[in-house]
Amino acid sequence: MNKIWILLLSFFLLNCSFDTRSGIWSQNKKIVELNKNTEIIFKKKKTISEEFNSSLNLNLNLRNDSNKYSSHLSNNLGLSNFNNEIKSSSKFKFSKIKYFDYFEPNLVSDGNNFAFFDDRSNLLKFNEISKIVWKKNFYEKHEKKLKPILTLALHQNNLVVIDSIGKIYNVNFSNGNLIWSKININPFNSQLKIYKNKIYAIDMNNILICYSLKDGKELWKFKTDDTFLKSNKRNSLVIKNDIVYFNNSLGDIVAVNAIKGSLIWQLPTQSSNVYENAFGLKMSDLVISGENIIFSNNRNEFYSFNLINGVLNWKQNINSSVRPIIINNHIFTFSNEGYFFLIDRKSGNIIRITNVFKNFNKSIYPIGFIVGQKEILLSTSNGRLLIIDIATGKTKSILKIDNDMISRPFVFNKQVLLVKNNSIIRLN
Repeated sequence: MNKIWILLLSFFLLNCSFDTRSGIWSQNKKIVELNKNTEIIFKKKKTISEEFNSSLNLNLNLRNDSNKYSSHLSNNLGLSNFNNEIKSSSKFKFSKIKYFDYFEPNLVSDGNNFAFFDDRSNLLKFNEISKIVWKKNFYEKHEKKLKPILTLALHQNNLVVIDSIGKIYNVNFSNGNLIWSKININPFNSQLKIYKNKIYAIDMNNILICYSLKDGKELWKFKTDDTFLKSNKRNSLVIKNDIVYFNNSLGDIVAVNAIKGSLIWQLPTQSSNVYENAFGLKMSDLVISGENIIFSNNRNEFYSFNLINGVLNWKQNINSSVRPIIINNHIFTFSNEGYFFLIDRKSGNIIRITNVFKNFNKSIYPIGFIVGQKEILLSTSNGRLLIIDIATGKTKSILKIDNDMISRPFVFNKQVLLVKNNSIIRLN
C-alpha cells in the first residue's frame, strides 16, 4: 500500500506531458537585450535589506583554487570560464515538462561531451559541437507513464542516474550501455555524489543510502527524521575527508562517515515547529570551502559552520535559497528578493550589497548563477539572464532568453547552456 501511495504521489507531482520535437538544434536566433528600466519585475518585501556600500568599486583579482572533481564533491562552482559576448541562441527541443518548477536540472560533462535527458526519459550524450553521440532508454512501459525525473552524476566513464520513482542505474558513458540497475523502495530526492567507488543519494524519507559503484550493491543506509509532507526542494550532499555532509527536509545538517555510515554529528537549524511547515523550507545547496560548510535558506538565515564539529562560525540575516559560490576569501550570493551580496568568507562580514533587480517590481526570483573573471551571469524565474559587473555590483544588461523559468547557467567549452521546460538552450 505504501508503494502505491509513493507512486501516486510521484505521478501527481512530477507527471510531464510532452510535445515531441527532439533530435535537432534550432537555427541561431538573435537574443533581445532589454533596457533594465523598462520592465517591472521586482516587488520589495519587508525582509530585504537596503543596499550597503553600493558605490564601492572592487578589484577582486579572482583565481580558481579547485579542480573539477573537488568542485563536484564540494558543490563549489568556483570561477567559470565562459564567453560573455552573447549574441545569439539555439535550442535542442523536447516536449514540455509540466512540473518544471519542482525540478532542479543538472547537465553533466567530462569537458568534451555533456549528458542530459529528454521528455521520454531518454539519456542523451552530446559531443563538443552539441551533436547527439548516443540516445538510450532504460525504462519499462509502466515506468515511462510515471514520467520520472532524472538526476545525473559523472565519474570517469560512469554515468550514474537516480530518479523520482526510486530507480538507480549506471551507464557506460562512452557507448551508453547499461552496466547495472537497481530499485529503491522510495523515490530519490537529492543530489548525487560519487566518491571512492561509492555512490551517495538521499530518498524521499530522508534516508542517506550508499551504493557500490561497481555493481550497485547497497552498502549501508542512514535514516534521519522524516515528515509526512515531502518538500519539493531536493536535498544536498557534499563530501570531504571521508565524511558525507547532507541536509534533510527538516533543515538538519548531518555528518556521516562515508565508509561506515556511522553518525559523526547532527545539527538542527530549525525549531521543532518545522515539522508542521517543512514543506515550505527551501535550503540552498550545501557548499564546502576550506574547513567550513556554507549554506542559506528562505527563512532569512545564512550560515557558516565548522566541518569538524558543527560549531557555528557566523550567521547572517540573508534570505536566499540559491547555491552560493566561494572564490578565494569571498562569498557570492543573491537573496530571493534580488540583492547581490558579497561577503567575507572568514568573518561573515558583508562587504557590499547591491540591488540587481533595481527599478523592477514583479515577483521574480533568482534561480542560479556563475561567476567569471569580471562578470556574473544570473538566471531568473521569468527567463531572463542578467549580466552583472563584479567590480561595481551593478546589472550591465538583461538578456531575454524566454518568458518562463530557466535553469542556472552551465558552462561547456566556454559556451553557456541553460535548461527550460522544453529545451536545452545554447548561448553563442
